Amino acid sequence: MALVPCQVLRVAILLSYCSILCNYKAIEMPSHQTYGGSWKFLTFIDLVIQAVFFGICVLTDLSSLLTRGSGNQEQERQLKKLISLRDWMLAVLAFPVGVHTTVLPFILIEMRTSHHQYPSRSSGLAAICTFSVGYILWVCWVHHVTGMWVYPFLEHIGPGARIIFFGSTTILMNFLYLLGEVLNNYIWDTQRSMEQEKEKPKVE
Repeated sequence: MALVPCQVLRVAILLSYCSILCNYKAIEMPSHQTYGGSWKFLTFIDLVIQAVFFGICVLTDLSSLLTRGSGNQEQERQLKKLISLRDWMLAVLAFPVGVHTTVLPFILIEMRTSHHQYPSRSSGLAAICTFSVGYILWVCWVHHVTGMWVYPFLEHIGPGARIIFFGSTTILMNFLYLLGEVLNNYIWDTQRSMEQEKEKPKVE
């Protein structure tokens, strides 16, 4: 039996993210007062993604608790939709975007405590590419409006180097998606193998 039930752990993680977001918004930084505010920065966007993801995890746990033993088919359908949304968010956003910050341990704990069904590889990669390209276009738009790059080093490299950098980050995000898929499969294949070993009859 786990020392801390995974449901309680998810609530604690969600509350910690909410606290971090409140403190982050309370910090008075000049960059937060300019066009785009905190939403210019991938770190802030990632914090929001993680908070939403763990909020969905907590909601899924509550829904599962209420649905258990009820026999209500409509509630079961809604629960399956929540689980699908939770799994999709982990695969496409929470893991690939979260890897670049210190939130990775929380994601690994979530992957270890609950099985997540990844979407088809083509749809998953299409979704992460859409997110990556969308953020790159957002960064370029902020530069177009303000004349300043969100990340100062972009000011010191040429247009060609920027294209290479943006392309490389998109490839990296695709790699992180695949890494998450492999890691998720490894964790649960190992878990399944261990359970099968326990179920085998002992030869005396």
